[in-house]
Amino acid sequence: MTATDGRWYRSMSPRERRTFWACFGGWATDAMDVQIYSLLIPVLLSIGLLASNAQAGLIGTVTLLCSAVGGWAAGVLADRYGRALMLQIAVAWFSVFTLLCAFAQDATQLLIFRGLMGFGFGGEWAVGAILIGETVRAQYRGRAVGTVQSGWAVGWGVAVGLFVLTQSLFPPETGWRVLFALGVLPALGVFWVRRHVPEPDVFVRHTDRPDGRPSFLGIFRPGLLRTTVVCALLCTGAQGGYYSLTTFLPQFLRSARGLDVLGIGGTLLLVIVGALAGYLFGAWLTDRLGRRPALVVCAVAAFVIVLPMTLLNLPTAVFTALALPLGFVSSAYFSGLGALLTEQYPTELRGSGQGFCYNFGRGIGAIFPLLVGLLADAISIGVAIAVFAGIAYLVMALCSLLLPETRGAELTGAAP
Repeated sequence: MTATDGRWYRSMSPRERRTFWACFGGWATDAMDVQIYSLLIPVLLSIGLLASNAQAGLIGTVTLLCSAVGGWAAGVLADRYGRALMLQIAVAWFSVFTLLCAFAQDATQLLIFRGLMGFGFGGEWAVGAILIGETVRAQYRGRAVGTVQSGWAVGWGVAVGLFVLTQSLFPPETGWRVLFALGVLPALGVFWVRRHVPEPDVFVRHTDRPDGRPSFLGIFRPGLLRTTVVCALLCTGAQGGYYSLTTFLPQFLRSARGLDVLGIGGTLLLVIVGALAGYLFGAWLTDRLGRRPALVVCAVAAFVIVLPMTLLNLPTAVFTALALPLGFVSSAYFSGLGALLTEQYPTELRGSGQGFCYNFGRGIGAIFPLLVGLLADAISIGVAIAVFAGIAYLVMALCSLLLPETRGAELTGAAP
């Protein structure tokens, strides 16, 4: 059976499948803990724990800035101590600090706990994407890494379900604490990863070499500097657009569209179903068209759909019908991003390079929620989302054209 007949998963070895599910589960639980805060922004504003959209955006920005530092650090440590080990540490870290958010007494404490949670949140993607990218075979790396990205939609869906459940069963003053407390559950998965997921062979071979652990500053050497700069800007566009939209989407649905808790939950479920389909389509597209054209197509599609949905006062039926495409286009491009970054660096610098670029993008992209919040307080939340998401999508499309095509590349100790 080949990986091109639509049943690539069945052609994976047991080891590849275990690694796939470990990374899928890690990304899903990461998403759950991250999206809990976005879902709770309207609640925290209504009970007075948060004072304004700008303050809500500040907490989101601090979380993303910390995740940028954590992601880069995790990438560097993964090059030294192992991908699977750092995945375990990252999941345990963000789960524990999500639990501590449940005990916050004011916005300052919540900011501190969310910031600390961000270190683990950033680390999980950095090492998980490398782990799956190095373990699976080249002919379906794009689909495997891209399908792992769909775990984000699954985790987001779980977060929405738990949000609706806790807000229905508990008063607002209590329900938000219960929801944060449930964020500790992903830590249980660490024990399974520790038992069943080994380090990739390509990593083990290179760490056994005398020169197998170079300085992380190697990603800035002349032969890789341009790649690092362009990849970092590409990731800035990808994440700036995503967080401009998703951080304030629940608040947009409440303030601009006038939806209640059930209406917000129902609309977000449509967005999430669209996101799941987008991740899976993007995974297929990146192997079908190649890394660069797939990213350009997805960025342009996101620009075309997101702007009218946030700028125009669409009839309810039309807006609801477009919720699924909104989720689709705002998520599909991430499926090609992980595979592209994995293929840009040699094995001994893959964690450092991928961790830096993705999390540089996250760090700069972290400013976008704050800017959206500030502009939303001054003008309107829909215009704020459209402005910053639109700029980000254009940056992503341009940077995609500046990188070499690496579809089908074998991972070795040499840069492509």
